[in-house]
Amino acid sequence: MGTATLEYYQANRERFLEGLTRLLKIPSISTLPEHQPDIRRAAEFLAEELRTMGMVGVEIIGGRPGQHPLVYAEWLGAPGKPTIVLYGHYDVQPPDPLDEWISPPFEPAVRNDNIYARGAVDDKGQTYLLLKAVEGFMKAEGRLPLNVKFLIEGEEEVGGEHIEQFVPAHTEKLKADAAVVCDTEMFAKGLPTITNGLRGLVYTELEARAAAHDLHSGQYGGAAANPMQALAEIICGLKGRDGKIRIPGFYRRVKRPGKLELAAWKRLPFSAKKMLKDEIGGTALVGEKRFSVIERMWSRPTLDVHGFRGGFTGEGAKTVIPAVSTAKISMRLVPEMDPKEVVRQFTAYVKKLTPPGITTKVRVISAAPATVIATNNHYVQLAAEAMEQVFKHKTVYMRSGGSIPVAELFSVHLGTPVVMMGFGLPDDNIHAPNEKFHLPNFYGGIESVGRYLDLVAAANGK
Repeated sequence: MGTATLEYYQANRERFLEGLTRLLKIPSISTLPEHQPDIRRAAEFLAEELRTMGMVGVEIIGGRPGQHPLVYAEWLGAPGKPTIVLYGHYDVQPPDPLDEWISPPFEPAVRNDNIYARGAVDDKGQTYLLLKAVEGFMKAEGRLPLNVKFLIEGEEEVGGEHIEQFVPAHTEKLKADAAVVCDTEMFAKGLPTITNGLRGLVYTELEARAAAHDLHSGQYGGAAANPMQALAEIICGLKGRDGKIRIPGFYRRVKRPGKLELAAWKRLPFSAKKMLKDEIGGTALVGEKRFSVIERMWSRPTLDVHGFRGGFTGEGAKTVIPAVSTAKISMRLVPEMDPKEVVRQFTAYVKKLTPPGITTKVRVISAAPATVIATNNHYVQLAAEAMEQVFKHKTVYMRSGGSIPVAELFSVHLGTPVVMMGFGLPDDNIHAPNEKFHLPNFYGGIESVGRYLDLVAAANGK
């Protein structure tokens, strides 16, 4: 990498932070319809940044009601050199509960080398560092060492329906040698990490319905079915206290990782007690006791309840038996598990568990399979080398319990290796109050991606 680009990264840190701050102020919450204008504003902000830094073919694609726009840009001025797709997302989770934030979620605040805001690390900060890594070459050297295509979405937090339609229909436009997904984390502070596996996801809404309308619990209690009680019974039937999911056939395709991968996980600097104290803040860890905590988080399927809705939850009392109640329930999947099969199994067992007087309905909000990336891939190994150069430690490999559907999408439809370079930290409070991004990782991420692009270009010339 040229000295001029490295100097540009150093000289422009304050400006990079100012730009990220402006992006974080936009409440681009993808799941709430009232924030559709903010989604558009975030897309336009990124498109303008891409134009200013010298990208060409900048487009804001789509954005009709109910669909969030994609942002695309390219620079193809290095004939004969590889082409890399750079992916991120600009949409964010809702910030609730608001009263737990130290500073407001859309008023970014810097404290102790961290920037706090919703979307700081997931994924605006990591998306923005991709732009700044490329900008360094364009502004300092007038060109890139290879070809780059940006694809940035606004629906990752709600299932990514738009990008799922776009990628298969535009494989020629997106044709590349590798794809970089910057939406993961390091295993620990200062320890460069490549994520080589992600769990899949099936996210559902389960509705239980009883009467035609809400009922007086004094007049009808003891005779009328209660859908909230029914949901509680169904959920307890889906998973036991031992952490085992009771859906028939659910574990049929589940396999343990190989001995070498399990051995590598044991060498990681991990303490379950420290995680419980510093990251979770709870009193006990749960789950399948015959598997290690890391296995439970990375290579075992899960079933979790995210919320209940129904009845009366306001101040005071209202003696009502609700007519309908819903629960948000998701299942994380591991390799070989088929999301469609899991939906069928889940739906069938919910029906079997449904008590008399109750009608249940399952709505699938999103579904995606798990992903595992080979670590002996040339593009993955160069990413590990780039991160080692910046963070001065040997890069480790880990799986993530989370889900990034676009990784499998790129792999299947573009046929490209997917490189998951991430710069978050375990205590960054992703999807929770006081989300943050460690600023040394933000700046280190910019340099790491820049070095990666340079290494890929140089390796191609050998």
